Amino acid sequence: MEVKREMAGVLSFRIHRARDRLLFGTEYCRSEPMKKTPTEYAGLYQGIALIADPIYRYASFTVPTTGGADEKTEKDLIDSPWLQRLRRIFQLQSARWVYPAAEHTRFQHSLGTMHTAGEFGRHLYGSLKEVCPDVPSSNCVEELLRVAGLLHDVGHGPYGHFFDDHFLDSFGVTHEDLGRLIITRKLGRVIGRIRRSPSGPFSKGECLDPEAVAFLIKMPDDRDPAMPRWLHLLRQLFSGTYTVDNLDYVQRDAFMTGYSLDIVDIERLRFYTFYSKEGLTLHQAGVSALSRFLNARLNLYANVYFHRTTRALDLHLQEIFRETMAQILPGNPAEALDRYLDCDEWRLFAEVRQWLTDADPQKQRLGREWDKLHRREVKWKMSFSAEISVEKLQKGTRFSSAAAYEEQIRTCLPGPLRKKPFRVDLATQDPRPVNPMAETEKRINIFNPATGITSPEPLREIYRFIPARVVHFRVFSLNHDHDEALARAAEDALDAVEETSRTNI
Repeated sequence: MEVKREMAGVLSFRIHRARDRLLFGTEYCRSEPMKKTPTEYAGLYQGIALIADPIYRYASFTVPTTGGADEKTEKDLIDSPWLQRLRRIFQLQSARWVYPAAEHTRFQHSLGTMHTAGEFGRHLYGSLKEVCPDVPSSNCVEELLRVAGLLHDVGHGPYGHFFDDHFLDSFGVTHEDLGRLIITRKLGRVIGRIRRSPSGPFSKGECLDPEAVAFLIKMPDDRDPAMPRWLHLLRQLFSGTYTVDNLDYVQRDAFMTGYSLDIVDIERLRFYTFYSKEGLTLHQAGVSALSRFLNARLNLYANVYFHRTTRALDLHLQEIFRETMAQILPGNPAEALDRYLDCDEWRLFAEVRQWLTDADPQKQRLGREWDKLHRREVKWKMSFSAEISVEKLQKGTRFSSAAAYEEQIRTCLPGPLRKKPFRVDLATQDPRPVNPMAETEKRINIFNPATGITSPEPLREIYRFIPARVVHFRVFSLNHDHDEALARAAEDALDAVEETSRTNI
């Protein structure tokens, strides 16, 4: 506890010292305040503004100082139609129908990720400069990370990741692919004209490259060898075990659902994170904060994202979503970005409401099903639940898909019940890498100050009590009339998986 208080004091001192330098100059920090006229003091606050936020209290952003058309800042991006569109896409898809207060949006999360990315950028710059001397200035790196954080979800469609899995998959694209197109084609001119971060201006001749922003938000692959090493290292803050994205959404979702008010020690995790020649590295003193974060995310998935009612609503949504989106957004969104701009959850809601009285029978049917969802009529009821770890799956599970499990369960049911409607739902979460030694994009190096050795090897001990992958196996039916028979049949279908923790409902 004393160590934590001391560290918090050091952090607070550094934050206020940095702010004093920004406002009053280096000389003020050394001795007495410099004398300034009222006009000069007013000028200290030009070019920067504050956003009130329930997680961080305040987050800063850059605004124009002159009002001239040539100057572009974060405000231009925030106020763009593409970012404002995220106000109309909820962060928690179906889970907001389970947790009444969770009405926050992708827009709020994007602002929080921008703030978190900037905090990490300022903290990590010194160690990054030692590893990569060719890295741009601190202010330029900070702003690159902030813009990437702000825009990392700009490609999301209605119902977030559900939209990826049940519509975009038809075209072989993801929200990240759409995000990269939006960044380079629609927002690139604004990004390229930004010349400062909240901490100050870039060095002479520096500017942001929209392609570099798009690079940061994309999952790593083997086709990016041309990018400089410092940019690859920065991407570890967006694709890894703890990222600026998941550090914000774990805190924000936990707070907004009421699940927990103090779930992640982000300050400690950031304080003990640095770059070594091996890449992103965590000092051994930060391991407790990492474990706390991993367990927090594990619990959020189990209790919020994969809540039984959330998954039941998603099963209903699966039956109508692809058909609905084909009506609202025909064709590949990547080939019609201007049309995609108008695709959000508000428009979807307005459209399907009108379908209730449409002359088209297909639209009428879809409109009725959407009406049930909006009135929170939960169609599917959980009859059986089990959790299966990846180790058990590898040892003996014979079926890899929900359809295969459904078929096997039917063969185990008594004859009269084999035609009973039911659905199997497989919700998979990855609390940590399956193979932390091999998966380089999710591997964390741990620095041991006693030996001076930096290695991923300590991950084995850190991850010992955290499962590599958990499959939430559930059987849903239209009512609870035959739960016992369904539970028995599901048990029989899973008999090849030993020592599985099961709960009968």
